[in-house]
Amino acid sequence: MSNIIKLLPDHVANQIAAGEVVQRPASVVKELLENAIDAAATSIKLVVKDAGKTLIQVIDNGKGMSDIDARLCFDRHATSKIQSADDLFNLHTKGFRGEALASIAAIAHVELKTKTEAAEIGTHITIEGSKVVSQEVAVVPKGTTLSVKNLFFNIPARRNFLKSNPVETRHIIDEFHRVALAHPNVAFKMIHNGSDVFDLPESNIRQRIVNIFGTKTNEKLVPVEEETEIVKVNGFVLKPAFAKKSRGEQFFFVNDRFIKSPYLHHAVTAAFEGLMKDGTHPGYFLYLEVPPKSIDINIHPTKTEIKFDDEHAIYAMLRATIKHSLGQFSIAPVLDFNKDASFDTPYEYSKKTPVVPTIEVDRSFNPFQEETGAKSGSVSFKKEATTAWESLYVGLENEGATTGTETVTGIQVESDELSGNLFGEEPSHKGQITFQIQNKYIVSAVKSGMMVIHQHLAHQRILYEELLKNMTVQEGVSQQLLFPVQLGFSKPKLELLGTIREQLEHTGFVFSSWEDEMIGIHGIPAGIKESNVEGILEQVLSDLEHEVPEAGFSQNDVLAKSLARSMAIKTGMSMEKEEQEHLIHQLFACKEPSVSPDNRPVLIMLNANDLDKKFI
Repeated sequence: MSNIIKLLPDHVANQIAAGEVVQRPASVVKELLENAIDAAATSIKLVVKDAGKTLIQVIDNGKGMSDIDARLCFDRHATSKIQSADDLFNLHTKGFRGEALASIAAIAHVELKTKTEAAEIGTHITIEGSKVVSQEVAVVPKGTTLSVKNLFFNIPARRNFLKSNPVETRHIIDEFHRVALAHPNVAFKMIHNGSDVFDLPESNIRQRIVNIFGTKTNEKLVPVEEETEIVKVNGFVLKPAFAKKSRGEQFFFVNDRFIKSPYLHHAVTAAFEGLMKDGTHPGYFLYLEVPPKSIDINIHPTKTEIKFDDEHAIYAMLRATIKHSLGQFSIAPVLDFNKDASFDTPYEYSKKTPVVPTIEVDRSFNPFQEETGAKSGSVSFKKEATTAWESLYVGLENEGATTGTETVTGIQVESDELSGNLFGEEPSHKGQITFQIQNKYIVSAVKSGMMVIHQHLAHQRILYEELLKNMTVQEGVSQQLLFPVQLGFSKPKLELLGTIREQLEHTGFVFSSWEDEMIGIHGIPAGIKESNVEGILEQVLSDLEHEVPEAGFSQNDVLAKSLARSMAIKTGMSMEKEEQEHLIHQLFACKEPSVSPDNRPVLIMLNANDLDKKFI
């Protein structure tokens, strides 16, 4: 009987490992940036082309490698980070499994140039699909330059599963943010398709946050700092007023390593309890330092999830620390008795004994006694005649119950009219009768029974078709603002907003200025409030980041859906009867009145037979 179990070839094993390590171009960026950090680099440059599908290049000025190390680093489980199994529980570096470069080399064309400071010449290695094509000496600067070209060239199925370039670019920027925020003492630069995206100098944590997310972020930050035996916490949280509906700008770092922790996120949310609107999420940049032996970071292939020895204590400490910071900087409401300085005792009277005041009272004074002559030094009071007080109540016996008014000494006073109609006065016109239930549904009577309309979804459908029409015919209605609105965005968000600027102008937005991190708006679409402009644009950016289509009709469709969701009448808003009827007329003028832009039902019909069955 022949043996059926065989050892896999190295290149096949590397491709299998690559399935865990390299999920998309952003995974390569993460591994290469972390290797540069471990090499003690003080300046790191990231160059990306076509969202990483064509080129990912990381240039650092770190320690570099010798020619032997340069060849060994592409072998599986070859690493300089650990020597024994005990080192897994005392890690101070980023990568340690030794599979990253081997996995990347198995699915791409890799070019490595490296040199140590002591060496006169460096090493240049070229690898294609785990096969070393060439290795030769080269004149290169100190540090390492690693270029990854044609990712997934030998696994076309994986390449086909990659998203569009804007989506993959967003994932790369997310990884860049995580590494750059964890190491503010390192200068970073990112170039995408020949244009600078980020140029971050060495700085402190606050400056690094502002350099990445824009200058307006500075006023939103609340510092957090606490040190105990089990954990040291510092960083910043965003003020509750700037909480967003999307989960953005939420960063946890443990020992300078970005992590995801729903448990600790709940601690932050609990600290903000009662300070944010429902459905919004707080932003935070929190750095935790714990003993390396108290955490296990090898429970996930990407090492973004870790396990703490004492999670409950860290949860309680984090929640209390954030609450204290919000109260200390007058963000959270506190019981504060403001005293008036005028009540304070003057300094020159502080040591004097107060004198008891003397009070003189005329005990014989009677205010109801009519005096003929006023005594000297006293005040005379005269009682007014009140003999005509009975006239105030004359005519009350002729109360007009049926006229709806009461006559009191010639004055007409409104009173409630008695009516047997449950819904008040009958409408004078024989038009459509509508009712609003729970400020959410509009009920209208029809011949076969009744129709129930979801007001928010119905308004979404109306706005969606109107916005699509405006973007197509380029005739959006705009309302001019007396004072332009100034909004700040980070550079990547501003670039994304620039891709839809023309469509936004067709919907009614008028931009007065468009700078590096600031835009000015002096015209907005008719029907939206000036105070809602920033929230609407933030929601549009969030929707585009998660579902970025290529340019064309699909982009207009996503933009119209996002704007319609933001601008539509919200659930819980009371509507007058005329507004309800106008909404119904607008809805049935749409091409698809029965479904929302997201294909949710807008209305349901209940005929008389359905109602009859309820009373059997």
